[in-house]
Amino acid sequence: MQLVLDYLKQNQPRFLAEFCDYLRFPSVSAQPQHKKDLHACAEWLVAHCRQIGLETKLCATNGHPIVVAKTPGSKAESGKRKAENKLRKPHYLVYGHYDVQPPEPLELWSSPPFEPRIVGKIIYARGSTDNKGQNFAHLKAVEAYLKTGTPLPCDLTFVIEGEEEVGSESLSDFLKTNRRELACEAVVISDTGMPSPKHPALGYSLRGIIAFEITLHGPARDLHSGGFGGAVDNPAMALSQLLAQLRDKNGRITIPGFYDDVAPLSAYERKEYARLPVTDASLQKMIGVKKLFGERGFTSSEQRSARPTFEINGLTSGYQGEGSKTIIPSWARAKITCRLVPNQKPEHVRKAVVAHLKKICPPTVRLEIEAGHGAEAYLVSPTGPQAQAALRALEKAFGCKPILMREGGSIPIVNQFKKILGADSLLLGLGLPDDNAHSPNEKFHLDCFEKGQRMSAYLWQELAG
Repeated sequence: MQLVLDYLKQNQPRFLAEFCDYLRFPSVSAQPQHKKDLHACAEWLVAHCRQIGLETKLCATNGHPIVVAKTPGSKAESGKRKAENKLRKPHYLVYGHYDVQPPEPLELWSSPPFEPRIVGKIIYARGSTDNKGQNFAHLKAVEAYLKTGTPLPCDLTFVIEGEEEVGSESLSDFLKTNRRELACEAVVISDTGMPSPKHPALGYSLRGIIAFEITLHGPARDLHSGGFGGAVDNPAMALSQLLAQLRDKNGRITIPGFYDDVAPLSAYERKEYARLPVTDASLQKMIGVKKLFGERGFTSSEQRSARPTFEINGLTSGYQGEGSKTIIPSWARAKITCRLVPNQKPEHVRKAVVAHLKKICPPTVRLEIEAGHGAEAYLVSPTGPQAQAALRALEKAFGCKPILMREGGSIPIVNQFKKILGADSLLLGLGLPDDNAHSPNEKFHLDCFEKGQRMSAYLWQELAG
């Protein structure tokens, strides 16, 4: 292991330069104009993985390509001995994604989102923490093994996709087609976070998600607000009033059936939540709000990861340019996501939402609902041998006792790993709460990048043991 750790330490400047090259690809999966950029990014990954020493291929899909990279067998062994060792070695999947969120609004970035900027021990760029930096740390750990000739105690397959930010639709089909090849003991994922560098964390739960768009249609065209105002319902006003009915003053969603099947937190889980170092005051300061708001009866940490939500992600209607334009807009639209918790079924929640919106929609407008992607929440026991091995690797790398935590975000493909491959996922996030994932000025702490490499290096020893 010392050879591996020394290699990682000595090569950090080169790793950082390569990381910057990776970040320069504007691999935005939600925007069709970046299709070529996504393909170029995937091809760069293939070349890089081959340079490391991994057996790598680019797999075409109906969407963006998937990169599959495998650790090679020992060439010095006979065919029979190699086959025996292949049977004996455990096989783990390492999952990541090279696609990123849209960078808009661009005017809020302090530097161009796809030109990495390093300030001290922090690197700023879109995708730096979500998820290029985190999956790159695992690649560098395996490079250290291969380049120093240190035997890897596990067989590893990297699966790095280009559609995580839009629902992982192609990867689900890919897993079904390649089920036998990808069969594994568990999936290792670093696409989540930890409270602080002194509190590395193993995530044991993810929230699920459903997404949809609501459009209210009013008059056949935009109308002069002086000539028609007062006699025609304004779709923007109607949409605002409709959405305002969906949450009460205590932060509880008012949609009938929304909380069906939500399991209460156990006493053990609430005790683990009490160990988290994030206070309400520090959270309020970090995100820049005058006061926190959430469902009454739960701490802010519980609200952010263990309770379901109904969030307006965007509102659009009428004139958006400079100055004024006195109109009644012909339509108004809202982009919505609901975060779901274990036991909630996405389609059940979606049906409840749609039924309630139809019930309360005023007759003066026409309601249109377009469904988006969805995924169930994920929950796994944190007390099993693989989870305990992951906790030991975290402690060795970070020099601090790790904590257990639920993650508020969603990784839709995690449940497919379980259903298709029968494999649980180890969530070993390297991001920090203020890394601005999905926001302007996204960043990644280089200490987390380096210690993440060490964690990955230790992990394979611990899992094999």
